[in-house]
Amino acid sequence: MKTTVEISDSLLKQVRSLATQENTTVRALVEEGLRRLTSERQRSKPFKLRKVSVRGKGLQLGMTGASWQQIRDTAYEGRGA
Repeated sequence: MKTTVEISDSLLKQVRSLATQENTTVRALVEEGLRRLTSERQRSKPFKLRKVSVRGKGLQLGMTGASWQQIRDTAYEGRGA
């Protein structure tokens, strides 16, 4: 696909020089740069935890102020754990 991109003269001069040094084309360098940028931006998206909830009315009676160990023991009570 063809497209037109305006690039500053100084940057284009640097890219042409680099392309000559690396025995490649300006097009190849532009494509490589865009691939790297796209890949980097896709990886750097922050993790976002989706909202998940269950129906209920909060903690069971008697569990307010309980330690995690007490809550766990109550949850597994009678299950052989």
